[in-house]
Amino acid sequence: MADAVTDAASKLQISEGAAPQDNGAKLQLDEETGEWVSKGELKKRLAKRAKKAAKENNKATKEAAPAAAPVAKKPKEEEVIDTDLMFKTGFLAEVKRERTEKYGEELVFTRFPPEPNGFLHIGHAKAIAVNFGFARYYNGKCYLRFDDTNPEAEEEIYFTAIEEMVRWLGFEPYQITYSSDHFQRLYDLAEKLIELEKAYVCSCDEEQIKAQRGGSKGESPRFRCKHAEQSVEENLQKFRDMRDGKYKPREAFLRMKQDIEDGNPQMWDLAAYRVLDKPHHRTGDKWKIYPTYDFTHCLCDSFEGITHSLCTTEFVQSRVSYEWLNQQLVEFQPMQREYGRLSISGSVLSKRKLKELVDKKFVRGWDDPRLYTLIAVRRRGVPPGAILEFVNELGVTTSNSIIQMSRFEQTIRRYLERTVPRLMLVLDPVPVVIEDADEYDGTELTVPFSPKNPAMGDHKIKFTKTVYIDRSDFREVDSKDYFRLAPGKTVGLLQAPFPIKATSYTTDESGKVTEIRAVFDRETKKPKTFIQWTPAESAGSRRCEVRIHNALFKSENPAAAEGGYLNDINPDSEIIYPNAIIESGFEEVKRRAPWPEAAGEDKLGKGGPESIRFQGMRVAYFAVDSDSTDDKIVLNRIVSLKEDKEKS
Repeated sequence: MADAVTDAASKLQISEGAAPQDNGAKLQLDEETGEWVSKGELKKRLAKRAKKAAKENNKATKEAAPAAAPVAKKPKEEEVIDTDLMFKTGFLAEVKRERTEKYGEELVFTRFPPEPNGFLHIGHAKAIAVNFGFARYYNGKCYLRFDDTNPEAEEEIYFTAIEEMVRWLGFEPYQITYSSDHFQRLYDLAEKLIELEKAYVCSCDEEQIKAQRGGSKGESPRFRCKHAEQSVEENLQKFRDMRDGKYKPREAFLRMKQDIEDGNPQMWDLAAYRVLDKPHHRTGDKWKIYPTYDFTHCLCDSFEGITHSLCTTEFVQSRVSYEWLNQQLVEFQPMQREYGRLSISGSVLSKRKLKELVDKKFVRGWDDPRLYTLIAVRRRGVPPGAILEFVNELGVTTSNSIIQMSRFEQTIRRYLERTVPRLMLVLDPVPVVIEDADEYDGTELTVPFSPKNPAMGDHKIKFTKTVYIDRSDFREVDSKDYFRLAPGKTVGLLQAPFPIKATSYTTDESGKVTEIRAVFDRETKKPKTFIQWTPAESAGSRRCEVRIHNALFKSENPAAAEGGYLNDINPDSEIIYPNAIIESGFEEVKRRAPWPEAAGEDKLGKGGPESIRFQGMRVAYFAVDSDSTDDKIVLNRIVSLKEDKEKS
């Protein structure tokens, strides 16, 4: 008997590159339904679909001239992703060529300059990939520079999270710097600007400034503030009084003396310094005045030798003031160029709106997997390499991109398909007792982690007399168009010795099925379909909580929803299966994480719980959630196995 069991078990191994087998019968995946079926059944389905497609095509082209005989399509080869393509052609290639023609060959320096006043979102991933990737492609350097000039909005948690996200995406900053590193140098240059008669201290209020700029709708002529007529000495004294705390916030500020008649609002005497009564996280109470972004950013770019200041298109108008100020005060001249922003439809990225979602507990926190902050996308289980592929696929142009959520998810899906292992997971388990399976109880089956990639290896699972299948794979009443388990009907279990046939079932008082009884169907060689299952917990299967995350909002544009974006919350944005079961191979996947080893998760053990990723066969792609403990596994759905029809 032992030899017979061993021989049976050896037949259960999946051959490399092929579908699961049952007694030598090859199975193939029906991509449309997600089911493993026999070769004959798949052939019938494909023929039926092809006939339907041909009929529709003939109908659409019946008035056209006769076409040449169709040419058989070659099998689609797996696409090779060139992750440097966006630097080789288009906008970024032109930016490099433009500066080289003007200044000659030079070491490329870029910077990623976030304000540490919130968590980064998916749009920032593009900025990170552009700035760090551009420098890396040209063998240059990229700074991570924190633009910490507003202590009223900055917190240490944001500094830490931003640096983590940069490294998670696989980039190593050349140096981590802060605008506050240059506070004294910036102050000295502000005094120099006053001495050049290019800056003055102003005490106008908002209404007065609005009037100077032509009114709220530009209905009146623009004119310069009377304070611009002050002498250099008076401006210097007032500026030093600002520095020494003799003015309260909004009582005075330093303005650059630009060109009030220019058509560009960025030349209408912008603020350079303001008074803020708030200690700075790095400089403490040393400073009472702080430079603005418009004064700080361009000068810090020059201090750090930034050759290519790459920013998003909302700064297009700022280029003129950027260049004007640098030309007044510094010798080294960086080049600013602007590319289009990235946004995801059906989401909100505004810090104010995200904060409201968190504060009102519509989500668990800033890292809730339904959000599109980078810490949330990471927690959901999206690999950093998939994000970089997504940015590269979109390319870099001067147009802003509002990309459908489904397109982002499709990139993730393609990435996971080739990079993560497969396991059997049952969301809503119901036990099936196979009454004549005693001889196979405890038999070890060898299962590959990926039938397409033998390098991933394999693992062992034990077959048990009692197995668990998903409740959705059983019907009490059969029908002709149903190919899974029902009374008197046969279905295949992936890797199992034989198909099984349901003989009876029991229900509780509410009518819910509590147990299914079955026997091996030793006569049927090619069942219509195969379903996933898990062994009993005695064989190493584990209970787990599975969170299925859908879109947080019902519409593509939540901000435009009647009653506001909070009125657009999808009540089914999170569905929880508290009693799911996962097979024992999970422990091996966990031990070998990260899956895959790429970008910022390129070393064994380097990566949080979200780096433990796998495909739940016939269900979805999953990752471990940070709520998991040694005693309780919590899983997040990353994406479904195929695009939901309602998203198409």
